[in-house]
Order: sequence, then structure tokens, then C-alpha cells
Amino acid sequence: MLPLQVSAYAREIKPELAAGAFQPARSRLLWLPLHAAVIAGAGAAISAGWVPWPFALALSLVIGASFAGLTFLGHEALHGAVVRGRLLRRVVGWLGFLPFVVSPRLWIAWHNRVHHGHANHAGADPDAYPTLREYERHLSLRIADHVSPGRRRWTGLFSLIVGFSVQSLHMLLRARKLGLLSRAEHRLAIAETLLGVACWAAVAVCAGPQSFVLIFVLPLLVANAIVMAFILTNHSLSPLCDVNDPLINTLSVTVPGWVEFLTLRFGFHVEHHIFPAMSSRHAPAVRAVLLARWPERYQSMPLVSALRALHRTARVYKNETTLVDPSSGQEWKLPQTG
Repeated sequence: MLPLQVSAYAREIKPELAAGAFQPARSRLLWLPLHAAVIAGAGAAISAGWVPWPFALALSLVIGASFAGLTFLGHEALHGAVVRGRLLRRVVGWLGFLPFVVSPRLWIAWHNRVHHGHANHAGADPDAYPTLREYERHLSLRIADHVSPGRRRWTGLFSLIVGFSVQSLHMLLRARKLGLLSRAEHRLAIAETLLGVACWAAVAVCAGPQSFVLIFVLPLLVANAIVMAFILTNHSLSPLCDVNDPLINTLSVTVPGWVEFLTLRFGFHVEHHIFPAMSSRHAPAVRAVLLARWPERYQSMPLVSALRALHRTARVYKNETTLVDPSSGQEWKLPQTG
């Protein structure tokens, strides 16, 4: 079976879904004050010294989970799946991505337009791991590969605990060169980022350096780990493909129900790439249609299994369906669903 465009799947699946599936999921907005209350309450308890340090450490981990929860909300909001108005989408998106100080306009250009339009397309998707040719031509890619997950190297944990922060900053700095933003839009994106930095700087001044580590620094590492556990497995175990076929270039991961709930079903990633503007609360219905019509093509595995596979394989593509370790020549074949 030949690869299909996203639009081909969407045309087939849309008539099978409930009429309200494409309405904005406004109730998702309730996550915003909930996570804000958790972060503010835990932060106040830590900075005021209301709890002994073991409990302060536990609260720091809870803040990190809420940072990740806000990020999942910001992602869905900026796709228009929570609210429709452009300004409101950007406000909710800015608040959602505030832990990572990611500009909404940068995210829309980088993620919504380029990544979704060219998922796992070599040379076009800014989130795709490099081909062997790219790896050999660019020293920066060879250096980055040493801290990428894979080849059973524990240095790959670096990508897990700071990966989203580093990639976001990298995309902001290179947005003009990559053609993501105009000069004026880039300036606004920098301003949106600096506004977020100013917010956290104010928290640092009010809380003091020691408390700030537990209120922001450690939670940011936790949030990176949670978010990157999903991001790294979304496409990095899938083949490269010139045709934007989400049943080839994307992987969905399964998690326990309570994790699904807290992460807004972000693991339903194949489904999300078919209907990015639809709230993932409807993703199980999309999965049911995909499994009924294309069971041999649909890619899914438990998140823990996907992370294990990520750790054991390389992050350089020898060709569209083969990963290779350039230093040893060891190869891993990827599932071919076309």
C-alpha cells in the first residue's frame, strides 16, 4: 500500500466521528487555574518554609508535573482545540508554555506549520533526527548525537531532562535563518519570551535562590522529562517519509488511564497528526476507526516500551527505514508500513 497524505485519512475518518468532535473543548481551560493553584500553593509553602525539606522536595516534583500539564494544555490550545479566537489562543498558549518560556508565535510557526506539515521529512522537519549524510557534514550534529537518546548510552538522559528547553531556545535563535518568522514576528517572539523570563526572574527575587531551585529549576527538569518522554517517542522510532503520512511517520504510545487524563491524551499522536485542531479527548474514537480500516499500518506501543526501544537504537538515519550507529556501523530496521 502506498503512503497517503493526512487529508486522505481525514476524509475517510471524519464522517465516522460524532458531530461535536471538532468543537473547541473549552472545559480544558479549567486545567489552567488548577495547575496555577498547585504551582502557587506549593511555591508559597516552599518559599515560606512551611514544610520540612523532604516534603519541599516532593512539592517540587508536583510543581514539575503541573509545569508539564500546562505545556500539554498550551499545545492543544495553540492548535485551536480549546478556544478559537486568535488572541485568546495565544494568551492561553503563552500561559501554558510559561514554564518553558516558549513564544506562542514561535510555536505556531515551528510546530503547527512546519513540523505538522512535514513530519519526519528529512531536511524539512526541524524535529527530525539527522540522516547519515547530514550527520557527516555537520559537526554540530555529531556533537549533539553524543547526548541524544540511544545506543544504550546514559548520556541520552541529558536530552530527556533538558531537551525541550534547549530545543526551544535553539529554535528561537534560528527562527529567522530557518525562515520560520519574519523580522518583525521574530522580534515579537523574543519579546514574548523575555516577558516569560521576567516573570520567573520576579519569582526568583521574591523566593530567594535556594527556594527558586525547588520552585522552578528542579520542576523544569521534571517537566522536561515528562514532556520529552512523549516528544522523543512520537516520531523517532518511525521511518522518514517524503509523503506526510502519519501512519508511517508517527507513533502513538499507550499509558495508564490516569496518566492519559493528566497529559490530555498527548500519547494519541497519530490521531493528533490527522486532526491537529481537534481536542485529543476525541482521539480514542479516531483510533478505533484507524484500527478498523488500517490495522496493518497503525503504529502504537506502550510508552515504557517505546522509551526502551529509543535507548537501545541509534538516532541517525542511514536511509528512510534504517537507523545506524555511525561509530560502529550497527543498524536497526524500522517498521515498514507502506
